[in-house]
Amino acid sequence: MQKSVALHTLGCKLNFSETSTIGRLLENDGFIKKDFDEVADVYVINTCSVTENADKECRQLVRRIQRKAPEAMVVITGCYAQLKPKEIAEIPGVDLVLGAAEKFNITHHLKEITKGDSAKICSCDIEDVNVFTASHSINDRTRTFLKVQDGCDYSCSFCTIPMARGKSRSDSIENVLANVQHIAENGAKEIVLTGINLGDFGKGFMGGKKKEEDFFELIQALDELDSVERYRISSIEPNLLTNEIIEFVSNSKHFMPHFHIPLQSGSNKVLGMMKRRYKRELYAEKVGLIKTLMPHCCIGVDVIVGFPGETDEDFKETFDFLHSLDISYLHVFTYSERTNTTALDIKPIVPTPIRNERNKTLRNLSYQKMQYFTTQHIGQTRKVLFEKNSSTGMMEGYTDNYIKITAATNNALVNSITEWKI
Repeated sequence: MQKSVALHTLGCKLNFSETSTIGRLLENDGFIKKDFDEVADVYVINTCSVTENADKECRQLVRRIQRKAPEAMVVITGCYAQLKPKEIAEIPGVDLVLGAAEKFNITHHLKEITKGDSAKICSCDIEDVNVFTASHSINDRTRTFLKVQDGCDYSCSFCTIPMARGKSRSDSIENVLANVQHIAENGAKEIVLTGINLGDFGKGFMGGKKKEEDFFELIQALDELDSVERYRISSIEPNLLTNEIIEFVSNSKHFMPHFHIPLQSGSNKVLGMMKRRYKRELYAEKVGLIKTLMPHCCIGVDVIVGFPGETDEDFKETFDFLHSLDISYLHVFTYSERTNTTALDIKPIVPTPIRNERNKTLRNLSYQKMQYFTTQHIGQTRKVLFEKNSSTGMMEGYTDNYIKITAATNNALVNSITEWKI
């Protein structure tokens, strides 16, 4: 009898692409895919470790499965599984924990375990993880997330990702182009390039030889392909966002006028404590160049509030800096303590209520920035890719410069790029 599998993703776009790939591996092995809310034989949870909530969410999901389908196999993979495999194995109901090197060997591991045995951990030291596995989402949505890079060689003091994902490594341009052709054949109109440190693309070894490629060469090669109409760069570090990349996007046929650039703090003092590789002046310079070449460009910013040692003055500096920048929206993260990070040694600790208050202040600023950015484009006609045909009778899509458009569902427009007056 055919077995069924249900998958759930916690965390980033890169996790989303990997979950999709794991799902396809299981379908190729004869599993039937089900919604996570349905009863299935196997449940796979792909976890994140960026926030404390992801850990809690994983436990809650396992409890939900236990109530709904006590006989089902529960597999946990992803960053949390690599960082704390023993902790996860002790959660009642978990059968299999797959670390970074084993997540794509899931079909093999499922054959080796029986429900009721104690949880099996298949993990290795992160230093030994050096293979790049390409992954992408397909048939899940109109936009496809394509992983082209993994791991990180940076050592930001708040971050566990290098411990969960390993050294920076990436696909070859040749393989990326082949994957893009395959995705295009499946009807996707937009590809979002994802990675842990995307601008670091080109690092690693292939066939025993050191790679000699970089991110700029990748986007040039992709722009030559006419099989996909739109590309987006998911997130790129300010120190790796070169002027030639910005200039290239401004003249590109297929790359959208949309950048997401992590800042984390607008205070140079805090950036130093975070061990970030740039100062606020460089960040302002990059935003200035983007807006000079592409005044209509959307710019998203990641920022962390409540980092240890962040005083009221430091936070005000961040707020004022963000307020002064011509950016479009913020992703605001409240700092949470992560095991084995050097930020744990920094004092004084910012009390939780103050962290939450700062988060609220910046989320309000983000709302104002997005309102202002959108208002500037009212009356303009821009190209929209409608990607959702929801049960509410409304469809959603994004303009080239990432303004969200909601309209009454018209099936003829779903997954097509349409000239739309805002």
